[in-house]
Amino acid sequence: MNFFKTFRGRLLIILALLLIATLGIQYYLNLKTQDENNEMLAAQSRALVGGFTLAVNGLTASEYIKDLSEREDQKFFDEKIKRRIKNILIIDNEWQIFDSLNPEYQPTTDENDKTKFVPLAEIKNLPPLMEGNRLGEDLEKFLVSNSSINSSVEGETHAIPVQTSQGRYYVMVVLENDKKEAAARAARPLIYTLAILLLSSLTTFYLVWRFTRPIANLSNAARRVADGDLRVRVEGAQRSDEMGELAARFNEMTAELAKNRELESRVQEAEKSAVVGRLASAIAHEIRNPLNYINLTLDHLRKQFKPEDAQKRETFEKLTTQLKAEVARINNQISDFLNYSRPAKANLQPTDARKVVEDSLRIVEAQAAECDIKISLIEAENVPPMLADAVFLRSVFNNLFINAVHSMEKNGGVLSVKIAPEAEFVKIEISDTGDGIPPEHLEKIFEPYFSTKETGTGLGLAIVHKIIDVHSGTINVESASNEGTKFIVRLPSVRE
Repeated sequence: MNFFKTFRGRLLIILALLLIATLGIQYYLNLKTQDENNEMLAAQSRALVGGFTLAVNGLTASEYIKDLSEREDQKFFDEKIKRRIKNILIIDNEWQIFDSLNPEYQPTTDENDKTKFVPLAEIKNLPPLMEGNRLGEDLEKFLVSNSSINSSVEGETHAIPVQTSQGRYYVMVVLENDKKEAAARAARPLIYTLAILLLSSLTTFYLVWRFTRPIANLSNAARRVADGDLRVRVEGAQRSDEMGELAARFNEMTAELAKNRELESRVQEAEKSAVVGRLASAIAHEIRNPLNYINLTLDHLRKQFKPEDAQKRETFEKLTTQLKAEVARINNQISDFLNYSRPAKANLQPTDARKVVEDSLRIVEAQAAECDIKISLIEAENVPPMLADAVFLRSVFNNLFINAVHSMEKNGGVLSVKIAPEAEFVKIEISDTGDGIPPEHLEKIFEPYFSTKETGTGLGLAIVHKIIDVHSGTINVESASNEGTKFIVRLPSVRE
């Protein structure tokens, strides 16, 4: 088997693809994050350059920085830079605010026309000073006790010295720095990584479920086979990997087990039939010889020893007739036993269903008339001939009609027969309004030697079922106590 078509090969390929996809996505997200960081640094650099440029121009110009930033002809302080710069301060050599982008810190003039500057030490809540160690000794001036260089304040402060004719000045640029945005930017890679892990986990769970499902199906199927259900089949036999091959072998195994069970059942039935056949032959031989002698002796007695007295002759005739009837009944029971035990070989020919039914109904017409039982025969149109053995079918309908009449002989009723075509069969319904069959007996009525009659052999319906099977037909029964019984016989019709 090709390695890449195996379960292991496919699993390794899928895991390798999943690893490559995870690394590729992570690499792409890292590049995207790096681009965002570079873009942020570039924007910060532009803001610093713009702020320092504006401040340097403010040193030599007669206008304040605020006014310079609002001039239309300036090109270095656009709206994007304005949004990032929080403030610009110019510190003179006496550590006073020489100019500021915030009007609150700009110099003012008192009533004596003297310029008044805001000391650096009075500025509150300045953001952290970046790379302050480069300022040397001047760093202490930025960290005097009255000022608030506070690490908790959002943003950052940048300061560079500028040498002027009045001495060293400092330009301070205060940038906006949204901590929420920074936190979101820092959390974004974690979110991406979490999403990748979640996607990988879901994919892994799906693969595990997909690859273990056949194993679970096999386990359930094996459990059902252990319980005796050999009809179970496992899905996935069409797969080309080990699981598909295992499923195919399992299905073949259960099919063979089912065949073996059916063969064993047939062998047991054949052995049982053979034993019953041998027993029947022996019994028939041992019993029928005495019965024939008794029957012949009765005939001889009726001819040679008939009493002269009329009253005694009547009694004599009655007793001998009853004896002959009992002998005939025993002989019929032996015939039923032989008919059930012998293999049935039907001579299948096109047969008219109505003719066979009418022939069997003639047997019970006299008894039905005596018991006030009405007989109804209804045949639908275009009923095709049956492929059947007429002699065997007479035995079927004789048993069914006799049973129906016996169930109604006390109170009378209706024996109804309906003949109709149904697909590839001829359906014959035989219903009566007799005593019915108790529910607990319905499943046993076709079993041999089961009978609810004291004098019955229990072979009548068993013979019926056997003959129907020989014809590849079906027989079903519907009944309830005191509600009558319906037998539904389906026999194959003759095909063109």
